[in-house]
Amino acid sequence: GVGLTAEQVSIPDEILDILISDYTREAGVRGLKRCLDKLCRGAAVQYLRDRQPLTVTRDNLRALMDTHPMLHRKVRENTTPGIVTGLAWTAVGGEILYIETLFTKGSGKIHVTGQLGDVMKESAELAVSKVKALFPEKAQLFAENDLHIHVPDGATPKDGPSAGITLTTALASLLTGKAVPSTVAMTGEVSLQREVKPIGGLPEKLMAAERAGVKTVFIPADNAEDLEDVAPEVREKLEVIPVREVSEVLTRLGLLEKA
Repeated sequence: GVGLTAEQVSIPDEILDILISDYTREAGVRGLKRCLDKLCRGAAVQYLRDRQPLTVTRDNLRALMDTHPMLHRKVRENTTPGIVTGLAWTAVGGEILYIETLFTKGSGKIHVTGQLGDVMKESAELAVSKVKALFPEKAQLFAENDLHIHVPDGATPKDGPSAGITLTTALASLLTGKAVPSTVAMTGEVSLQREVKPIGGLPEKLMAAERAGVKTVFIPADNAEDLEDVAPEVREKLEVIPVREVSEVLTRLGLLEKA
């Protein structure tokens, strides 16, 4: 729409891939069209100034767009018990999130922070009940301490039940003192009977996991058929483990001895 011809400005496929992954955050193509319009306007200005054919490259893309690419989270090195990588489905696609848990001297209170919605707060309370049942020998820890559950990045509202499995695993890690590798992520709602229930947005969540450097993902067994909708290049890079009960996750991670 800015009167440029292919001879004047060339946009390689590699640049389109970067626009999609780093400059747009929506499932549709309207955002991509806006990005291309912006890129072409920037390219037109440069073409008029230099009067010579222009190829868009990684090096000149940011200047032509006149904006910074969006930062996607990468998994961080984790050697701390009580912190587990979860997967969220936000309005702009999949994202990884961390569930952090910490004991402080107290009397059994539970503090939940990080701009969480009511459903996620309920998931946190459920996770505490389940972990108390799974680790009865650790009951004293809950009596003598306050428990703080935090999901960082308070600017992003977070809700929904799909962090149930992550919350339960984070608490099990805190209780046992055993860290969970940050390259292990998970998503799933957990019932009071400790069954892992299906969740939405699996393709977007797995895309975010692969992009962030996750290697292994636990998903609800009932979501296994959704793997057909996941791009092969994402699936190939992830070990995806379908589970029916949260104890399967805890056993695989060495947090719970086999019953």
